[in-house]
Amino acid sequence: MSTSKYATVKQHLLDAIKSGHYQPGDQLPTEDELCKLYNVSRTTIRQALQQMELEGRINKVQGRGTFISAAKSEIVHHMLAPIVNFSELMETLGRRSESRLLETSVVPAHAPFQSLLEIPELSPVTKLVRLRLADDQPVAYETIYLPWSMAPGLSNEKEIGSLFKLLKDKYGHQIDRSVDTLKPVIADEEIAMLLRIDPGSPSIHIRTVSYLQDNTPIEYSESIFRTDMSQFVIERRYDHG
Repeated sequence: MSTSKYATVKQHLLDAIKSGHYQPGDQLPTEDELCKLYNVSRTTIRQALQQMELEGRINKVQGRGTFISAAKSEIVHHMLAPIVNFSELMETLGRRSESRLLETSVVPAHAPFQSLLEIPELSPVTKLVRLRLADDQPVAYETIYLPWSMAPGLSNEKEIGSLFKLLKDKYGHQIDRSVDTLKPVIADEEIAMLLRIDPGSPSIHIRTVSYLQDNTPIEYSESIFRTDMSQFVIERRYDHG
């Protein structure tokens, strides 16, 4: 299995950080300069930088450039799996799914999702907040942001089952891939009440950026999952070349 171009670029940049060529706080070359340096397209460079930003390796500052983040101790594990929506997963498991829409609104874009969605600061964004349930038991609490221009009128929807299916059927946007970042967190009182768990219970926080086939980011979400009802399986594929 060959390595994608953006993954190769990303690894070169990570190696440069590890070797000390780039120090925390240093500014990376521009996208045009990186395109020339690695002889790849702007799309490839953006893909590599998007993943590095999502992992917290770099920070994009509007109007200034891209900078190396402070050193972190987290170990990042990558998961490979097909995209399956919540309803399909619950059906496979023989469980009844439900999505309760708690909030729909239009808000101005701000950090951290403004740069990840590659939209201007304070531009309109549709915000969705929902609770995902299985057999009447809350499983996850989600907050979702989408550029308003990609799905105008989405905030007026009274009920949203599969968001990705709605984006495809109503707005003509087919999700091609998603990048997830997972880490353990402690549930605060508000989240604990919604998920019906004790405050301070261990939970899993997942940040997701979803992309169209042309690498346009269309959705950013943050989800809190109950650990007593969820587990995550990592599938690894090895290069035998």
